Amino acid sequence: MLRATHFPPIASPTLLVLRKCFIPILSVSSFPSYPLHNLSSFSAFHSFFSPSRPSLASLSLTQFSPMLGHPHLRLSASFNSESSYGDSREILVQHLLLKEDDQKLLLELQQRIAGGEDLSDLAVEYSICPSKQEGGMLGWVRKGQMVPEFEEAAFCAPLNKVVKCKTNFGWHLLQVLSEREESLLKDIQPEEFHAKMQDPSFIEEAQLIDVREPEEVSQASLPGFRVLPLCQFGSWGPEITSKFDPTKDTYVLCHHGMRSLQVAKWLQTQGFRKIFNISGGIHAYATKVDPSVPTY
Repeated sequence: MLRATHFPPIASPTLLVLRKCFIPILSVSSFPSYPLHNLSSFSAFHSFFSPSRPSLASLSLTQFSPMLGHPHLRLSASFNSESSYGDSREILVQHLLLKEDDQKLLLELQQRIAGGEDLSDLAVEYSICPSKQEGGMLGWVRKGQMVPEFEEAAFCAPLNKVVKCKTNFGWHLLQVLSEREESLLKDIQPEEFHAKMQDPSFIEEAQLIDVREPEEVSQASLPGFRVLPLCQFGSWGPEITSKFDPTKDTYVLCHHGMRSLQVAKWLQTQGFRKIFNISGGIHAYATKVDPSVPTY
């Protein structure tokens, strides 16, 4: 049985919380003035392992999931604007995880699947991964996000065929439901962005998002940008795919390029196909391209 969550984009607040492994975890130290509860919406794992919601710094992406633990994005983070991946595919994966010593149950479930039962239904009942709440759905993944054994099995698996693999977490029964070309996420230099801005059709066709706070925007801004303050993520995040078209080129701006990079990574998980992070933010734009834009 295919569940609604098998097919992104994710749009509801509930699914934003349950999307297990793909929303970048923001470093609290990067935004010391932001209340923790505002940032917790970005955490892929908040509330899974403790009813008291552990801090972002204590969360681990590798306790149960085959996804690699993504390091916190820090102020010193860099992004290669020319990077590319060896495999251009993204795959939509669901899985069921059992303990290593549950060989008897593993065999039983394989037989039940061969008899026509659905992996997602069995995951709800038997999986020890937190993704069981969504029928074992891990969402769209690309190479480099998963532990090697799981990645090899998933990217070699025929569509819709349930295959088995073993990792240090235990035994996995996994199924690839769909595949697509990998989305693009890259830095764009202020000079290149400025050149694009000179074309009137660019502002009309591209989607421009400024994630700075209102008081920052009041000091300096660029034309055509829609302001989505990061501290208000809880209000605009769940509606992002209804307010913006994931198929259009999307440009993200902040003060120095760090908050925008984190939001750009998150947009990628929501199905946006081409996302550009404006390198150095509005500060670099003002100092390198247009001195008439105030700095602060």
